[in-house]
Amino acid sequence: MYLGKVTGSVVATIKADNLTGLKLLVVTKVDPNGRLTNERIVAADTVGAGMGDSVLVVTGSSARFTSSTAEAAVDAAIVGVVDRVDLGK
Repeated sequence: MYLGKVTGSVVATIKADNLTGLKLLVVTKVDPNGRLTNERIVAADTVGAGMGDSVLVVTGSSARFTSSTAEAAVDAAIVGVVDRVDLGK
């Protein structure tokens, strides 16, 4: 699981049937200091995230453990919208 920021969206008019209805968003990873990295991934949105939101992303088999992705061909899913991050000092 990692933190990211929604920086774009993907429109695919032709896709696997089990992706129909899933919103696909481009997420840019965030480093431990809260800065955007150069690493991006397309993730299925399972929580209603939007452009500019900070999000929690899961990858691999964990991405298929949501009710909307259980039967979908995904390897990344947005599973939370982050309100804040508190780091201990």
